[in-house]
Amino acid sequence: MATVQGMSGIDVKAVVIELCKKLPLWVDKIYQFDGRTMGIRLNGQHHAKYQLIIEAGRRAHLVSELPQPPKNPPHFAMLLRKHIGGGKVLDIRQHGLERILIFDVGKHDLTYHLIIELYDEGNVVLTDEQYSIIQPLRHHRFKERDVVPGARYVMSGADPTASENDFNAFLKSDERDLVRALAIGCMLGGTYAEYICQKAGVDKSLPARDVDPAPVYAAIQTLFDRVHSEQASIISEKSCEPLSLGGPGQEGQYSSFCKALDAFYPMTRAEIRQTSKEKIPKDELIRRHQEAAVKKFDARIAKAERIVAAIYENYQLVADVIATLRKESKTRSWQEIAAILQAHPGSIAQKIISVHPEQAAVELDISDRVMIHVNDSVEQNAGRYYDEIKKFRRKKEGALAAMAKPLFKKRTAKRDIRPLKKQWYHRFRWFVTSDGVVVLGGRDAGQNEELVKKYMAGGDLFVHADVHGASVVIVKGKTGQVDEVAQFAASYSGAWRSGHFSADVYSAVPPQVSKTPEHGEYVSRGSFIVRGERTWYRDVPLGIAIGLQLEPQAAVIGGPVSSIRKNAKSYVELKPGQFEPNDVAKKVLRLLKGKFPDEEFKGMRGILNTEAVAAFVPPGGSDIAGEA
Repeated sequence: MATVQGMSGIDVKAVVIELCKKLPLWVDKIYQFDGRTMGIRLNGQHHAKYQLIIEAGRRAHLVSELPQPPKNPPHFAMLLRKHIGGGKVLDIRQHGLERILIFDVGKHDLTYHLIIELYDEGNVVLTDEQYSIIQPLRHHRFKERDVVPGARYVMSGADPTASENDFNAFLKSDERDLVRALAIGCMLGGTYAEYICQKAGVDKSLPARDVDPAPVYAAIQTLFDRVHSEQASIISEKSCEPLSLGGPGQEGQYSSFCKALDAFYPMTRAEIRQTSKEKIPKDELIRRHQEAAVKKFDARIAKAERIVAAIYENYQLVADVIATLRKESKTRSWQEIAAILQAHPGSIAQKIISVHPEQAAVELDISDRVMIHVNDSVEQNAGRYYDEIKKFRRKKEGALAAMAKPLFKKRTAKRDIRPLKKQWYHRFRWFVTSDGVVVLGGRDAGQNEELVKKYMAGGDLFVHADVHGASVVIVKGKTGQVDEVAQFAASYSGAWRSGHFSADVYSAVPPQVSKTPEHGEYVSRGSFIVRGERTWYRDVPLGIAIGLQLEPQAAVIGGPVSSIRKNAKSYVELKPGQFEPNDVAKKVLRLLKGKFPDEEFKGMRGILNTEAVAAFVPPGGSDIAGEA
């Protein structure tokens, strides 16, 4: 019976029967809604339309309506469309009574197998005709098989209920009681195993090997016949059944099992539709992942505890397997041992599901699938699972500790950001002194010429570093912060590029600055002659800050540290160093962005960017000297 956790083997059988009655079918569209949920639109005869929902590890059945698909289909959905879109569904089948559906799809001259796993974490796998995996929804590497592109898709062994002879051999070799042999070995599940024992009139607690198989097998076939023929599916409080077993609490009856499943699983469809349209807050997503992780750890702990209990309940059997195989491995290869076990199934061999030569281990069926390492004792094998219990308990404690911390941060009020209006002087180097005077600097020889010839006025101050390859600096007015101007001139000069940490700077008034050389002299482009007495500023330290100003208008600003400290909300200091200007600009941008919450930074993307920061990075190598 189907539960909230997922469908059983009998449920899969009922769905396969319903789907096969609708053949032939053709694959129309394939959708992927999230990491494990998919949908397939199928076309039938006489213009019939069907919607198949697939939730890997949980369910697969027809529904009346698929969720809203994403605008951009994920890669796996596009790959399925390419290979089987428009193909004809040749057959739909189940592997034994396992929770596996297989769609055989023909397209052109090729046949593909779409395999839907509804057990454990589940998967959807596309293979070619020889079951070589083309692409799985999720890649997995298990101890006994790989589910990755290029590997062969491997299914488990034969179905004990396939024939009466197979069933007789299964019961005679099984050492469990009857109900457990049916529930686990035949994959009927607990509810149907109890039902079979009741219908066969056999005590469920009897050892399976001592039971007359005929009435039990007849009861199983009667159950299968009912699944094939009955059209009255039942929903109860906690389950959905393809047929009525006469239990209490039945709430509704449906004409098909798919319709019953569609009604039984309404929340998943609603949740998918909601998450496709509404953005879930980040803190809520984190909380959901934490809760899911705790449930996963609990499940792993519970499974490991069951395995430890099974090892000690079957202590003698496990000890015999270890002793026998350890002795044989001294004279035979593991490949030979595997062949002997397959050819001579005995009381020990029939318990061995698979052999793992690379680990010197076998997998036993002792109510759970248990890996037993032959070179370890029974206690050491159990100890491996005790270690796993401890590991997942530690992880659970960590997850619970993380959940105990508050996720919700105080939301900052949305800032009204007004970008700084573009001014005529922004194409030059520029900054505003602490007392509000604009200072300009040339970026190259052409701008040096332009500043002096076009923009230098009588009340301005001409400032220049005593270094070859320096910016012409013009102070547009009277300022009491000449030290800031001197540092600006020293930093945007060849001294920075040469790796010096200080430079001499001088100033002069406009009448002292001339482009006219003396007889026999030559003045290159961007250079000038300064005549008369100069004012000197010795050993001016090099240093630049780049910051983000928000008031009264928002802009990236750069210049002497004292000026930027006054005007910027946050800033980064630079000194001569080893990193190239482009790399430094990216580092500064990353540091400035980190000063703001995500919500606040969204409104500043047009203001705070690499280009705006790079405009203030001095020529030559730089290092980060500090930040605030």
